[in-house]
Amino acid sequence: MSSVPERSDIDAEDKWDLESIFTTDEDWEAAFEDVRERVNDLADYEGRVTESPETLRELLELREDLLRDVSKVSTYANLRSSEDTRESEYQAMSARAESLAADARSATSFIEPELQELDAEAVEAIMEAEPALAEYEHYFDDVLRSKPHTRSKEVEELLADLSDVTDAASDVYSMLSNADMEFPTVEDPEGESVEISLGNFTNLQKRPNREFRREVHEAFYDRWADVRNGVGTALKKSVTADVKLARARNYDTAREAALDGPNVPVEVYDTLVDTVRENLDYLHRHADLKADALGVEDLQMWDLYAPMADGDPPEIPYEQAVEYVVDAVEPLGEPYQERMAEGLDSRWVDVYENRGKRSGAFSAGTYDTQPFILMNYQDDVASMFTLAHELGHSMHSELTNEAQPWQYSGYDIFVAEVASTVNETLLTHHLLETVEDETVRRHVLDEYLERFRSTLYRQTMFAEFELRLHEIVEEGGALTADRFDELYRELKTDFYEPAVVDDRIAREWMRIPHFYYGYYVYQYSTGISAATAIVERIREEGESAAEDYREALRLGGSAYPLDVLETAGVDMRTAAPIEDALGVYGTYLDEMATLI
Repeated sequence: MSSVPERSDIDAEDKWDLESIFTTDEDWEAAFEDVRERVNDLADYEGRVTESPETLRELLELREDLLRDVSKVSTYANLRSSEDTRESEYQAMSARAESLAADARSATSFIEPELQELDAEAVEAIMEAEPALAEYEHYFDDVLRSKPHTRSKEVEELLADLSDVTDAASDVYSMLSNADMEFPTVEDPEGESVEISLGNFTNLQKRPNREFRREVHEAFYDRWADVRNGVGTALKKSVTADVKLARARNYDTAREAALDGPNVPVEVYDTLVDTVRENLDYLHRHADLKADALGVEDLQMWDLYAPMADGDPPEIPYEQAVEYVVDAVEPLGEPYQERMAEGLDSRWVDVYENRGKRSGAFSAGTYDTQPFILMNYQDDVASMFTLAHELGHSMHSELTNEAQPWQYSGYDIFVAEVASTVNETLLTHHLLETVEDETVRRHVLDEYLERFRSTLYRQTMFAEFELRLHEIVEEGGALTADRFDELYRELKTDFYEPAVVDDRIAREWMRIPHFYYGYYVYQYSTGISAATAIVERIREEGESAAEDYREALRLGGSAYPLDVLETAGVDMRTAAPIEDALGVYGTYLDEMATLI
């Protein structure tokens, strides 16, 4: 029987090196207690933020010391809990860390409202009087920009205190889907029992046997049907929380609140949805090509992930994937390439799936630690691309942390998803240009087309779904599991017009954790559009364009996302990058049509 191993069965070299943060859990406990005792050290500065330039400098330095340590404590706890979501000890540790982080946010919540009592001229005078504050210029600009949406210090403290409560829907969903839910076991065509999991579902949907794909599809979504009311309630509460928090900060809509953080106009969101909607013909052509390649009259939902490339999917062991990915980023420069290779040798990556492990993949870390990448590697082309994706995030953090002070070490997702997708795109070009094995080449092209479909089209469909949900609540309507199904089915039918939309796929919204992140998903679509433009520029112009891109990564949070991307030569205020990306998608569809 093919089953998911326990974590104890995974080799140490295939696990991330969390001991580089804290050697033991006891060390974490000591650090936790130290930070907890220091949380209120900033209270003496309340009411004195703008007392003098020196006072402000002292306060910001104390805040940095506190929040850097909070970040280390929280990251360690969250990564440990992700290793096995069934481990109550680490779930408790993560909950304590979340509470501590909320306390820290509350303890520092008075700073920005007091800074907003100043105007731009006063801030300029403070920076002239205390040169050490000059590096906070963009931070001060951002604080003053958000003045209309910052409440009194009492309200800000309350909102900070409530953050672990307002995030509860996401936490409940994560525990339900990762820890509590067990999926059925099905028999594959060779008679072997295969346990379905969140980590392997998509991979199983790529198997060549159509009847097996159908059985997996039905068993998987039938299991979700068992919890649809619970998941529906969690998503309803998450959307409601977004709306109420936006109103608490004087925003008209939750979308306006979410996009105002990175200073992205809502018109960028609308341009994305409208442009993709106007170009659904590319996606419909992809669906028709897939039906032809599979030799089926009606493309079913369990056919969507099946490869158009003929022959058995190539196995890509993790070690081979590492080699391919490192070679692929050569156009970004030798220092970038070498740093990535060093990181992979330094146990950045937690490679394989184990029981209870959080599904999917992510990159995490802090200003004071190495990056950490969670994978559920499946020895396939898709996992290789996911590795390239997460390494893009990790390298972005490395370049930012080397170039920027702590306050700018974070960067918005709008930019982050560009860094990850640039790596995917470079990997595609590298493999198509260097690998001679035709089977691998066809599957790489197919994988890239699938990622284009799932990133630009599918995530835009998600973005429209998310927008509609929030609009319903904002207009006083009610959300139920039936309403979720209805809306999702409608969108799925529009986007996948040539395919058969069955009852089960209407529940797909239930397995998407990003719906709990508040207008997050659209940035995957803008990200692949910007990344495509950047890679094309690097391929045409060489090192000068690569340096512009590296400089954009080094900016971190020291500039607004749209300005960061302009540094790399892309204007996401227009539809042009989206249209150009869709054109590339069309070109690759032409190539695949020739191959099949």
